[in-house]
Amino acid sequence: MPEISSFYGIRVTMYYRDHQPPHFHAEYGDDEIVIVISNLTTYAGSLPRTAHRLVLQWAAKHQEELATLWSLAQAQQPLGKIAPLS
Repeated sequence: MPEISSFYGIRVTMYYRDHQPPHFHAEYGDDEIVIVISNLTTYAGSLPRTAHRLVLQWAAKHQEELATLWSLAQAQQPLGKIAPLS
C-alpha cells in the first residue's frame, strides 16, 4: 500500500483499486482510521483524538489532491506524495 504522506508519526496510505467510496487510510501506532475523501467522515476505525484532528486538518488542506490520487490508484498509476502537515 503506497504511503502518500507522513507527519507527526502518522502514516497516510492509499490502496490500488480499493473499494468505494473514495478514501484513504491513516495509521498512528497500532490504530488505523479510514476517511472518506468527499466529506472527510470516518468510514472505519479510530485514532487518538489529537492524531484524528491532525489527519482531518491535513486532509482538508489536500482534499483535491487526495481525490486525484484516488483516481490514479483506481487506474493503477503511480501515486505521488502529498506534502505533510507542518
